[in-house]
Amino acid sequence: MRILITGANGYIGQRLIPTLLEAGHELVCSVRNRRRFEEEHQHPRLSVIEVDLLEEKSPSCFPENIDIAYYLVHSMSADSDFSGMETRSAEKFLHLLEPTNCQQVIYLSGIVNEKQLSRHLSSRLAVERILRGGRIPVTTLRAGIIVGSGSASFEIIRDLVEKLPVMVTPKWLNTSCQPIAIRNVIQFLAGVMNRPEFYNRDFDIGGPEILSYREMLLKFAEVRSLKRWIYTLPVMTPRLSSYWLYFITSTSYPLAVNLVDSMKIPIICRPNNLSKVLGITLLPYQESVSLAFQKIEQNLVLSSWKDAFVASSTPTDWMNRVEVPIFGCFIDKKVKEINGEIEPVMNNIWQIGGQQGWYYGNWLWRTRGVMDKMAGGVGLRRGRTNKLQIHSGDALDFWRVLIADKKEMRLLLYAEMKLPGEAWLEFRVINNDNKNYLQQTATFRPRGLGGRLYWYMMLPFHYFIFQGMANRIAKKSAW
Repeated sequence: MRILITGANGYIGQRLIPTLLEAGHELVCSVRNRRRFEEEHQHPRLSVIEVDLLEEKSPSCFPENIDIAYYLVHSMSADSDFSGMETRSAEKFLHLLEPTNCQQVIYLSGIVNEKQLSRHLSSRLAVERILRGGRIPVTTLRAGIIVGSGSASFEIIRDLVEKLPVMVTPKWLNTSCQPIAIRNVIQFLAGVMNRPEFYNRDFDIGGPEILSYREMLLKFAEVRSLKRWIYTLPVMTPRLSSYWLYFITSTSYPLAVNLVDSMKIPIICRPNNLSKVLGITLLPYQESVSLAFQKIEQNLVLSSWKDAFVASSTPTDWMNRVEVPIFGCFIDKKVKEINGEIEPVMNNIWQIGGQQGWYYGNWLWRTRGVMDKMAGGVGLRRGRTNKLQIHSGDALDFWRVLIADKKEMRLLLYAEMKLPGEAWLEFRVINNDNKNYLQQTATFRPRGLGGRLYWYMMLPFHYFIFQGMANRIAKKSAW
């Protein structure tokens, strides 16, 4: 079958693609930026189209000969208007899909069984109703907390458990939910495909256990062999809860607000026999956590919510920043001769950030990350998805990867921290007169007088940090 996947660059889409390819299907992946996608995915039965579902006058269209379409677009962490964005996106998707030969739409939604829903869950239900308004049958799978390496809920719980031996938490930690393993989610998504008995129906999907968020934290700690103490406060307001989640974890503040809003509502599945019909064995929560860490330890994390653009409000025109400006900019360039082979230096560049750190003055980088968090930015806690590989579009601490080209020996980063201007950090290995050099360039385009003052205030720190970083990267061993 020929299958369309929208949101193919997202957390779920990246997991679904290899499963469908292994089953022999032909895939058409709809993304906002094909360059980012094509760096990671090359397959003879996979094609890519660029479609921006939020652009009303976009000339893009879907191929006519489509059998099945997956709608995996999600905007919860974008901004205060995420519900409006979700509505416009769903309407545009339906408009583009109507002229095709598609026989089924499969939509991954949220569990919406309570009378009073959060803004996030209300928007998910609104999207479902929009999709059902078209001529094409819709199968909706409603999931709650998804547990898997790189998922938002998994990484937030991991941050809390691994960083805080003692937690003083909001009362919503006693709310019940029914977490489900990412492996089971993908099995359900693939299993309901091309099954007429599931057309125009919705199913709640969850794991075999109903747990409170408190129990999830404690069970997570058991898997990690950690002893943790949790105390709940009955008076912590939603705003304080959001700040607590934002400062302790790697989540953005808009996402923290929406998560807190949703976590106050029980997320329990309605009974159904879908797993039995599809032959799916539901994984217990602690087994799901263990499997996730196996992937992490083997550097096999296929996708992470942190890499999604909405996770940090990355602008849709981010690729326009690939051309680093020259005029009106402050530039700090360091050139270091490479004595010996290039490969160790390239490895140093490709392993920068995350647990590896920035090779020099890491405590200053961490301080800058805390300052960014205080200003409402993404901070330094996002880390990186893979310790060894980098691709265009990846999040890398408080940077976004614009170019990661090993053949051209070039890595270009764009700053997503809060700044009075725009910043780029570029690493190149160049050859000049039969000698190899590391060329490290920091570029800052200031915005007004505040931007210029910021640059001059940071000059003393830049001198030591950038000089030390270039010296260590240019060595065969950075430490």
